Amino acid sequence: MLALLAAGVVLAVAAGAQDGPAPSNRFVCTALPPEAARAGCPLPAMPMQGGALSPEEELRAAVLQLRETVVQQKETLGSQREAIRELTAKLARCEGLAGGKAPGRAASGKDTMGDLPRDPGHVVEQLSRSLQTLKDRLESLEHQLRANVSNAVLPGDFREVLQRRLGELERQLLRKVAELEDEKSLLHNETSAHRQKTESALNALLQRVTELERGNSAFKSPDAFKVSLPLRTNYLYGKIKKTLPELYAFTICLWLRSSASPGIGTPFSYAVPGQANEIVLIEWGNNPIELLINDKVAQLPLFVSDGKWHHICVTWTTRDGMWEAFQDGEKLGTGENLAPWHPIKPGGVLILGQEQDTVGGRFDATQAFVGELSQFNIWDRVLRAQEIINIANCSTNMPGNIIPWVDNNVDVFGGASKWPVETCEERLLDL
Repeated sequence: MLALLAAGVVLAVAAGAQDGPAPSNRFVCTALPPEAARAGCPLPAMPMQGGALSPEEELRAAVLQLRETVVQQKETLGSQREAIRELTAKLARCEGLAGGKAPGRAASGKDTMGDLPRDPGHVVEQLSRSLQTLKDRLESLEHQLRANVSNAVLPGDFREVLQRRLGELERQLLRKVAELEDEKSLLHNETSAHRQKTESALNALLQRVTELERGNSAFKSPDAFKVSLPLRTNYLYGKIKKTLPELYAFTICLWLRSSASPGIGTPFSYAVPGQANEIVLIEWGNNPIELLINDKVAQLPLFVSDGKWHHICVTWTTRDGMWEAFQDGEKLGTGENLAPWHPIKPGGVLILGQEQDTVGGRFDATQAFVGELSQFNIWDRVLRAQEIINIANCSTNMPGNIIPWVDNNVDVFGGASKWPVETCEERLLDL
């Protein structure tokens, strides 16, 4: 409407200029037809696109058209504001001419501006309302578009890909949770096992300290103990941890106490591969005590089955197979030709209380020793008679240079036990 008004004013000014020379400040005001004034400012038609469009695409196209319309209306409003200001000034001048006495004109001139609005601000207000209406429509369309897009059905392929990806992420999450649970369980088990191991070690140490404090197994010296074999079985025995080197002579001494009958059994035996009777001291049945070397036998005139402590020593040398037998420091027998020129083989097994049919095993209960043993020592030479007497009289402490009697060199099995003992003191009690 403002554009039509401006066009009418321009035509009127041009017609007045053709009538005659007139000053530049004279205007001819001509009213516009009412239908032209009522025509308004039509909105530009929206172009139609061929082909069927989805609702989302139609909404997007409508939003874009509305945005273009708003921009055009803003530009039009700016230009129309300038035109309004110019027309307002010209209208004021036209009204002044109509009210005064212009030369060459009748005083009763016709008001050619009677059909136009007298207030330009009203026109601006109408345009502002139109612009606000367009903005509201634009916001409504944008809101509707967002709602439609959010609620729109996704394509089948995209939905399948999305579900597959979500499933994969869920499986990865479950695997990670399972791994964390496994690590937690493993850490808990390792911590529990370590704690149990530590507690077991501490309990063992505490028990050992308690035993040492009470003196139950705390021997006054490393050799002040005895091995007890109370039953005639094939599973009670002691074992010497060390083994023998190759020997060409030896002396074996020990304290023993037994009252078993018939025969005390086997106080000790030494077996090597290929020869179970390399060295054996045995009293079996009603036979006398025998010394076996390489399965050769010498009978010894010893008598120890009275239930008292006795000190026994046997010596042997490979030269002519010479042997000696001592009881309580007194030499009771001697002989020769016992496995002469045979060296004692190394690397065998020394067993206390059992006779070996194979190396370290196949014990026979009828040959087992019943009683107590202590101070089992082996030397690699023949001791002098005085040395044996001093040991038997407890006037000399002389451990064996090959096999000494110490606690950490003797293990017991099958119910055999080690106890503190002072054999010399107990021997005095037996007298």
